[in-house]
Amino acid sequence: MATARKRVVVVGGGITGLAAAHRLTELASDAEIVLLEAGPRLGGVIETDKRDGFLIERSADNFITNVPWGVDFCRRIGLGEELISTSRERPRALVVYRGRLVPVPAGFMLMAPARVGPLLSTPLLSLRGKLRLMWEYFAPRRRDTTDESLASFARRRLGREAFERIVQPLVGGIYTADPEKLSLAATMPRFVEMERRHGSLIRAARAGAGAGSAGESGARYGMFVTPRDGLSSMIDAAAARLPEGCVRLNHPVERITRDTEGWKLSLAGGERSAMSADAVIVAVGTPHASAMLAEFDPRLSADLARIEHAGSAIVSLGYARDQIEHPLDGFGFVVPAVEGRRILAGSFSSLKFAGRAPEGKVLVRVFLGGACQSEMAELPDDELVRVATEELAALLGARGEPVLVDIARWPRSMPQYHLGHEQRVADIERQVDAWPTLALAGNAYHGVGIPNCIHSGETAAERIASQLSGAPN
Repeated sequence: MATARKRVVVVGGGITGLAAAHRLTELASDAEIVLLEAGPRLGGVIETDKRDGFLIERSADNFITNVPWGVDFCRRIGLGEELISTSRERPRALVVYRGRLVPVPAGFMLMAPARVGPLLSTPLLSLRGKLRLMWEYFAPRRRDTTDESLASFARRRLGREAFERIVQPLVGGIYTADPEKLSLAATMPRFVEMERRHGSLIRAARAGAGAGSAGESGARYGMFVTPRDGLSSMIDAAAARLPEGCVRLNHPVERITRDTEGWKLSLAGGERSAMSADAVIVAVGTPHASAMLAEFDPRLSADLARIEHAGSAIVSLGYARDQIEHPLDGFGFVVPAVEGRRILAGSFSSLKFAGRAPEGKVLVRVFLGGACQSEMAELPDDELVRVATEELAALLGARGEPVLVDIARWPRSMPQYHLGHEQRVADIERQVDAWPTLALAGNAYHGVGIPNCIHSGETAAERIASQLSGAPN
């Protein structure tokens, strides 16, 4: 007698769930793969909008290539030749200093100062702040191996001024987090390793550990790529590779339980109120995963709920180039908390990547909210636009009404890797190990970037594929 096909259900249709489902098609082609997405579209926070000649990314707009998972995935879904790099012009970040935009010193990558000259000439730091930063070369390395916050590490190595004026805004632009709570080991372990191996971040950066090109500042822009037609093309290409009927939109999962026959997924309302599965990959944010698994495993549910999340809003504004006085001589700007402004950062999208705005126009994305200004992300639409345009008027000299406005809200979308995060995740994974046909994946565990999400989904798929033949129900 023929053996019935085993069913694997992937819960969540963001990039993580799509990567998991796609990997299952590569490893377990004889299985029935079902992807359940609660909403009306795939992609999760990844969403590209094309309007009036603008290409608007409503969340992330690129991914880094220093890990292979993003580029490799694009190649396997047929997008390898469509990836474009950042512009070679202006590969630097600007930072707000006393109400004006000042370049981050060339060669300064997040917390790794590779060049002395730009540090000595920058107006961002006082003479005392510069001397304190240069003393980092001689500062003793930390012997304690317990988890340390990013703020503590940066102040200890670089001094208070460098932390407040450079490091905090750069990191805030990435994680929308409170650096006093952010775990350095969980978010930027390479800096822990740089101190451990070289004894100094300056020494490590000058040796080439984690540094970008000499002209870059703020981030390693030369390592970022994006699909020519926007990140949604990744979503579309991945979905097109899945078996017909695999994807089921508007199928919210409310509860995941287990009986003697396997996994049971309870869906919201209607005739499709239940589904059985031989294996399940939960590829949604931990608040949703916690709710789904609460009845099955209260302890696992509680541990998932302990991973906090912050929300943000992105206001994308299109302007005619002659409406903006500033030379826009960078890829964007970040705002230190000590400046007391109402936004976190601004990205000059049409200067970073080609094809993001019509000729003679520019596209600027303004970021609001995060862990330290959560109330800003909750403002009504008209207030969000007013704040964004007023801030760009003050900082860039933007005049008149924008020719394009787009608002994207992402409540509770960015996991906060607080102190102890690695141990929390290890505890969660130890509990999941007791159930070989259950896997968790997403941005809340081992990295928030697109490549990390892809890797998380594919790792979950590999775990499930290895269990499908002869795995107990």
